[in-house]
Amino acid sequence: MSKAIQALLSGMFFTFFIDFFIFLGIKQNYIDFYEIDLYYNILFADHQNGYLFFTVSIILGYIIIYINSNKVSITVIGFLSILALSTLIHGVGNKLGEDLLMTKNTTLKDSRYTYHGDIYYDGRKQITFFDYELNKIIILNKNKLKGKN
Repeated sequence: MSKAIQALLSGMFFTFFIDFFIFLGIKQNYIDFYEIDLYYNILFADHQNGYLFFTVSIILGYIIIYINSNKVSITVIGFLSILALSTLIHGVGNKLGEDLLMTKNTTLKDSRYTYHGDIYYDGRKQITFFDYELNKIIILNKNKLKGKN
Protein backbone atom coordinates (compact mmCIF):
# COMPACT_ATOMS: atom_id res chain seq x y z
CA MET A 1 0.00 0.00 0.00
CA SER A 2 1.37 3.39 -0.90
CA LYS A 3 2.25 5.86 1.77
CA ALA A 4 -0.37 8.36 0.55
CA ILE A 5 -3.22 5.84 0.87
CA GLN A 6 -1.92 4.77 4.25
CA ALA A 7 -1.86 8.42 5.36
CA LEU A 8 -5.41 9.02 4.15
CA LEU A 9 -6.78 5.90 5.84
CA SER A 10 -4.95 6.65 9.10
CA GLY A 11 -6.23 10.22 9.05
CA MET A 12 -9.77 9.04 8.36
CA PHE A 13 -9.61 6.61 11.28
CA PHE A 14 -8.53 9.26 13.78
CA THR A 15 -10.91 11.87 12.36
CA PHE A 16 -13.82 9.43 12.64
CA PHE A 17 -12.84 8.72 16.26
CA ILE A 18 -12.76 12.45 17.04
CA ASP A 19 -16.07 13.09 15.23
CA PHE A 20 -17.75 10.25 17.11
CA PHE A 21 -17.06 11.89 20.47
CA ILE A 22 -17.98 15.38 19.28
CA PHE A 23 -21.40 14.20 18.13
CA LEU A 24 -21.81 11.98 21.20
CA GLY A 25 -21.30 15.05 23.40
CA ILE A 26 -23.84 17.03 21.36
CA LYS A 27 -26.33 14.14 21.56
CA GLN A 28 -25.97 13.71 25.32
CA ASN A 29 -25.77 17.35 26.34
CA TYR A 30 -27.94 19.15 23.79
CA ILE A 31 -30.32 16.75 22.02
CA ASP A 32 -31.17 14.73 25.14
CA PHE A 33 -31.22 17.88 27.31
CA TYR A 34 -34.02 19.40 25.21
CA GLU A 35 -35.69 15.98 24.85
CA ILE A 36 -35.52 16.06 21.07
CA ASP A 37 -36.55 12.72 19.57
CA LEU A 38 -33.49 11.98 17.42
CA TYR A 39 -31.18 9.02 16.97
CA TYR A 40 -27.41 9.46 17.11
CA ASN A 41 -26.95 8.05 13.59
CA ILE A 42 -29.27 10.64 12.04
CA LEU A 43 -27.54 13.46 13.92
CA PHE A 44 -24.13 12.20 12.79
CA ALA A 45 -25.14 11.66 9.14
CA ASP A 46 -27.09 14.89 8.69
CA HIS A 47 -24.44 17.17 10.18
CA GLN A 48 -21.22 15.60 8.97
CA ASN A 49 -19.34 18.05 6.75
CA GLY A 50 -17.58 15.98 4.08
CA TYR A 51 -15.12 18.69 3.07
CA LEU A 52 -14.05 19.30 6.65
CA PHE A 53 -13.85 15.56 7.36
CA PHE A 54 -11.54 14.87 4.41
CA THR A 55 -9.44 17.99 5.01
CA VAL A 56 -8.81 17.03 8.64
CA SER A 57 -8.23 13.41 7.55
CA ILE A 58 -5.55 14.46 5.08
CA ILE A 59 -3.84 16.75 7.59
CA LEU A 60 -3.88 14.15 10.38
CA GLY A 61 -2.75 11.41 8.00
CA TYR A 62 0.15 13.57 6.84
CA ILE A 63 1.18 14.29 10.41
CA ILE A 64 0.96 10.63 11.43
CA ILE A 65 2.67 9.04 8.40
CA TYR A 66 5.00 11.65 6.91
CA ILE A 67 6.28 13.48 9.98
CA ASN A 68 8.74 11.16 11.66
CA SER A 69 8.27 12.58 15.13
CA ASN A 70 6.17 10.59 17.56
CA LYS A 71 6.03 13.61 19.89
CA VAL A 72 4.32 15.75 17.26
CA SER A 73 1.86 13.00 16.27
CA ILE A 74 0.94 12.14 19.86
CA THR A 75 0.63 15.81 20.80
CA VAL A 76 -1.70 16.64 17.90
CA ILE A 77 -3.84 13.50 18.28
CA GLY A 78 -3.92 13.91 22.07
CA PHE A 79 -4.92 17.56 21.88
CA LEU A 80 -7.71 16.90 19.37
CA SER A 81 -8.92 13.92 21.41
CA ILE A 82 -9.10 16.03 24.57
CA LEU A 83 -11.05 18.70 22.67
CA ALA A 84 -13.46 16.08 21.33
CA LEU A 85 -13.87 14.41 24.73
CA SER A 86 -14.54 17.79 26.34
CA THR A 87 -17.94 17.82 24.60
CA LEU A 88 -18.97 15.12 27.09
CA ILE A 89 -18.91 17.88 29.73
CA HIS A 90 -22.44 19.27 29.91
CA GLY A 91 -21.61 22.95 29.45
CA VAL A 92 -19.27 22.37 26.50
CA GLY A 93 -21.51 19.90 24.66
CA ASN A 94 -24.61 22.02 25.22
CA LYS A 95 -22.93 25.20 23.98
CA LEU A 96 -21.53 23.45 20.90
CA GLY A 97 -24.99 22.02 20.18
CA GLU A 98 -26.54 25.47 20.50
CA ASP A 99 -23.94 27.00 18.19
CA LEU A 100 -24.38 24.31 15.54
CA LEU A 101 -28.07 23.47 15.71
CA MET A 102 -30.07 26.29 17.36
CA THR A 103 -31.52 29.25 15.49
CA LYS A 104 -32.65 31.98 17.87
CA ASN A 105 -35.46 34.49 17.49
CA THR A 106 -37.15 33.00 14.42
CA THR A 107 -40.63 33.42 13.00
CA LEU A 108 -42.35 30.46 11.35
CA LYS A 109 -45.78 30.49 9.67
CA ASP A 110 -48.21 27.82 8.64
CA SER A 111 -51.72 28.17 7.18
CA ARG A 112 -53.26 29.08 10.56
CA TYR A 113 -50.62 30.29 13.00
CA THR A 114 -47.48 32.36 13.31
CA TYR A 115 -44.85 31.08 15.72
CA HIS A 116 -42.14 33.21 17.36
CA GLY A 117 -39.26 31.53 19.16
CA ASP A 118 -36.11 29.44 18.82
CA ILE A 119 -35.53 26.48 16.53
CA TYR A 120 -33.88 23.84 18.70
CA TYR A 121 -33.46 21.33 15.90
CA ASP A 122 -34.30 21.51 12.21
CA GLY A 123 -34.74 17.86 11.25
CA ARG A 124 -35.57 16.03 8.05
CA LYS A 125 -39.37 16.25 8.40
CA GLN A 126 -39.97 18.13 11.66
CA ILE A 127 -38.74 21.19 13.45
CA THR A 128 -38.38 21.16 17.22
CA PHE A 129 -39.35 24.69 18.18
CA PHE A 130 -39.56 26.61 21.47
CA ASP A 131 -42.48 29.02 21.17
CA TYR A 132 -42.13 32.22 23.22
CA GLU A 133 -45.89 32.80 23.54
CA LEU A 134 -46.75 29.23 24.56
CA ASN A 135 -43.55 28.99 26.62
CA LYS A 136 -43.04 25.37 25.64
CA ILE A 137 -41.41 23.14 23.04
CA ILE A 138 -43.60 22.19 20.09
CA ILE A 139 -43.02 19.97 17.06
CA LEU A 140 -43.82 21.51 13.67
CA ASN A 141 -44.23 19.60 10.42
CA LYS A 142 -41.91 21.10 7.78
CA ASN A 143 -44.34 20.32 4.95
CA LYS A 144 -47.02 22.55 6.44
CA LEU A 145 -44.82 25.61 7.05
CA LYS A 146 -44.91 28.48 4.58
CA GLY A 147 -41.37 29.66 5.16
CA LYS A 148 -38.75 30.68 7.63
CA ASN A 149 -37.98 34.36 8.27
